[in-house]
Amino acid sequence: MIRAIEWVDAGADSHIRLIDQTLLPAEETFLEVGEVAQLIDAIQRLAVRGAPALGAAGGYGVALALLEGSRSGWSAEEVDAAIASIANARPTAVNLAWGAGRAGRFRAEGFERVLAEAHAIAAEDERANRELSRLGADWLLDRIGHRPLRAITHCNTGALATAAWGTAYGILHELHDRGMLELVYADETRPLLQGTRLTSWELHRDGIPHLVQVDGAASSTILRGLVDFAVIGADRITADGDTANKVGSVALALACQRRGIPFVVAAPHSTVDPGTATGDLIEIEERGDEEVLAFGGVTVATPGVRAFNPAFDVTPHDLISAIVTERGVVEPGSQPQPLFRADSETVAA
Repeated sequence: MIRAIEWVDAGADSHIRLIDQTLLPAEETFLEVGEVAQLIDAIQRLAVRGAPALGAAGGYGVALALLEGSRSGWSAEEVDAAIASIANARPTAVNLAWGAGRAGRFRAEGFERVLAEAHAIAAEDERANRELSRLGADWLLDRIGHRPLRAITHCNTGALATAAWGTAYGILHELHDRGMLELVYADETRPLLQGTRLTSWELHRDGIPHLVQVDGAASSTILRGLVDFAVIGADRITADGDTANKVGSVALALACQRRGIPFVVAAPHSTVDPGTATGDLIEIEERGDEEVLAFGGVTVATPGVRAFNPAFDVTPHDLISAIVTERGVVEPGSQPQPLFRADSETVAA
């Protein structure tokens, strides 16, 4: 199985190993990350990405900060600053700060205890992904019918985006394993082509029939009746069930509502942020102009033109048919608000 993130235990030289997702599918290259600055760079340039994988990166990042701090003679304040810089490396995905916060609670107990918690985060994510995939596949087959289904998905939510297995992709994989998946339309996903480069790569490896399409075709594909459902991941789920995901997601939700087919969001429960009431309060990361105005390192826009490059958009809960986590399935349009309480328990499941 693909492992997007792993801890390599090598004594004083222990480090994080990442598959460099910026080079896929042309190269399968691993990054050996032994310093906090290297990890932050990998997170910000999307060498490691996906909310669940970022949760594991946050946990392992705390262990890395303690190790580097011990090696370099950092003060407690410098270690704190390093951990905070990891937690804040990308603002929209709640899992990164969640993972760093969870592992960081055990700092006083030492490096080994922090590392054990980071390992627990990664192991729990794989178990959660497999369970939510089973629940999501069951829900879809019950709702649509027990027959091979046609799907559309956006961005990358497979093993590359998680500690293992996948979230929205995991549901597709589960349906495929049951013989209940006919075809997947994978959106290319602008501006870094995560669908073309990563989702298609995983689908091909897993032997799942699929077509890659430009993002601008997605709504028409749905409205023409070419798919039976849409399934995407999430980087943050608010208390009322609004979800943030890679920009372009909300267009699929609108088209699904018009067509009358399910629009499903799948994520581990760690992605739920009950402290944020609605999607209006989510900070949307904006990235550099060059990701939009250049292709393959060559500028394609008129010199001096600026770009608007939000990395995410927010899908309102009333456009979402189901939110699937390992704890159950909630249907935001027909269940009480808020869906999620501050104690992290699901109100309806």
